[in-house]
Amino acid sequence: MDKKPGILKVLQAVAEKPITPAQDESLFTSGLLDSFALTDFVTGLEKEFQVSIPDSDFSARKFDTIAKVEQYLDTKAK
Repeated sequence: MDKKPGILKVLQAVAEKPITPAQDESLFTSGLLDSFALTDFVTGLEKEFQVSIPDSDFSARKFDTIAKVEQYLDTKAK
């Protein structure tokens, strides 16, 4: 299942603007997310994909790009 549309939906809601970052573009370096927005982003992902993401996984490294978010969600879906 392609998770990118759902990830972009959550990202756009958190960033409050219509954005479409490249698959490997850093969401933090580009300024789309910061450490405060990460919490909102992760909460949105939990709701969108019906997954539970433990606090220990709240890391910019795990959610730095659309590709990394997709990989992470793939591991949670199993």
